[in-house]
Amino acid sequence: MRTPTSVTSETVQPMGQVMIDHNIPVIDSISPASGAAGSVVTLTGSGFSGATAVRFGADAAPSFTVVSDTQITATAPAGSGTVQVTVVAWRWGATSNGVAFTYAVAAPVIASVSPASGAAGSVVTLTGSGFSGATAVRFGADAAPSFTVHSDTQITATAPAGSGTVQLTVTTPGGTSNGVAFTYAVAAPVIASVSPAAGAAGSVVTLTGSGFSGATAVRFGADAAPSFTVVSDTQITATAPAGSGTVQVTVTTPGGTSNGVAFTYVPLPQLVSVVPTTGPTSGGTTVTLTGSGLSGATAVTFGPAPAAFTVVSDSQLVATAPAGSGTVQVTVTTPGGTSNSLAYAYTAPPAVTTIVPTQGPASGGNTVTVTGSGFTGATAVRFGAVAAPSFTVVSATQITATAPAGVPGPSGVTVTTAGGTSLPVPYYYLSNPQLTAVVPDEGPVLGGTTATVTGSNLLGATAVRFGAVAAPSFTVVSATQITATAPAGSGTVQVTVTTPGGTSNGVAFTYVPLPQLVSVVPTTGPTSGGTTVTLTGSGLSGATAVTFGPAPAAFTVVSDSQLVATAPAGSGTVQVTVTTPGGTSNNLAYTHTAPPAI
Repeated sequence: MRTPTSVTSETVQPMGQVMIDHNIPVIDSISPASGAAGSVVTLTGSGFSGATAVRFGADAAPSFTVVSDTQITATAPAGSGTVQVTVVAWRWGATSNGVAFTYAVAAPVIASVSPASGAAGSVVTLTGSGFSGATAVRFGADAAPSFTVHSDTQITATAPAGSGTVQLTVTTPGGTSNGVAFTYAVAAPVIASVSPAAGAAGSVVTLTGSGFSGATAVRFGADAAPSFTVVSDTQITATAPAGSGTVQVTVTTPGGTSNGVAFTYVPLPQLVSVVPTTGPTSGGTTVTLTGSGLSGATAVTFGPAPAAFTVVSDSQLVATAPAGSGTVQVTVTTPGGTSNSLAYAYTAPPAVTTIVPTQGPASGGNTVTVTGSGFTGATAVRFGAVAAPSFTVVSATQITATAPAGVPGPSGVTVTTAGGTSLPVPYYYLSNPQLTAVVPDEGPVLGGTTATVTGSNLLGATAVRFGAVAAPSFTVVSATQITATAPAGSGTVQVTVTTPGGTSNGVAFTYVPLPQLVSVVPTTGPTSGGTTVTLTGSGLSGATAVTFGPAPAAFTVVSDSQLVATAPAGSGTVQVTVTTPGGTSNNLAYTHTAPPAI
């Protein structure tokens, strides 16, 4: 864009006289002083207003902008070497001094070529830098018959005729690039035979022929083999993809695609499940095999042993497991081949060695740990003829089971697996303990009362509880009696006894609060005694004793908060206390005073 801003060449004066304006443009500096065609440079100087051209040598800049009278920006035209940059004024063609600008053009660089090999006529992609203005692409000494510069970083070129490995180069006005290797592929491969010529998807076939080196694909019809291995230039092994009917097998290399040879798909039987997956070593288990392509089955094997079978449909057959041991693989063979294999395990009958505990309540519900061997896949745990309501196979040697209810007396625990049922191990059902009474049936909230619990089936007791709290100690006296120390508590609770036979019914035990004294009125009296004293407080019901120091006093309970006592004879100050089944109260002072003497 040209923006004249002032007249800088001449001015016409009256009388026909002409005066020359010496304000010719002057360039002080150029930045940058070198660059490629298309670079934008900044000229600094004076007298730039109204400039009509900026020249790089003899070539005008394709565009420039007069920023101010002292600055112009201009785009370098195509050029080479070092040229003088000048500014031309708008009138009389006044031209500035020249400043040097050097054209710098870097040689192109090739980073990669793809593909790196191919036949004559192959189109390859060159990636790198400095490709703009490319004048030639060469494969060795031979120029590419055609090429396209897509960008400064990419060229596509057609390989000319050639052989072996050559260096591929790009030439631009900046020079010739480095070379990268390109290898001419040999002739298209040839397949002589395929073996086997028929099979199912997934079959591995061997192709024999020539020119297989560098193979990039093996196809069965239009479908690529999911995997293949180039064994040598004359042999390839490939895995057949899914397909049907007869297709043509081909091999593709950088040299082209081979002829086709026929391969016929025959459905291969496939197994999805074997049910059940285990059975006894004696055999005889009916096993259902499901899958596909099972019609026309000619054999079913459990490991090396053949099995009798019946084809139900193309997706199912039923076989009778032969005798065997360990884990074997089950397969089905049809005219399409032999199926994949699924595991079937022969198991020996389980053996129970111990059970813990060996006894429990007739009501059941307790957890019993069974140890032994061969427990994997257990289908039942029985106590006598009754199945455990739940059990967990912890490992091949341990099961935890919940005992069902039973009749008091001996029973036998057995475990059943696909391998059979174990021999029984004794387990005893016990009667639940029964309680009839606890004496005494009350005691202090602080605990410590020794209570005698009576009932039946008390032998082997593991706990005595007062409500939810276990007695700190107890002694089993006989099958009908236990003595226990009451823990601290409050209110009325149920005393229970737990044995291996279960937990008993409850009998009531009442915690009595500790009495508390608030006042003694009066607080003094004669040494001879006889004073009526009123005691107030709480928990006084059921009082069993009132003492003035060491001396007991007669008393009457008025209410839970009051009683009246007759002070006994005494002297000095003594402590008054009240005792109930809940314990002995705090003490309050009472003073015996002597009568006056005359």
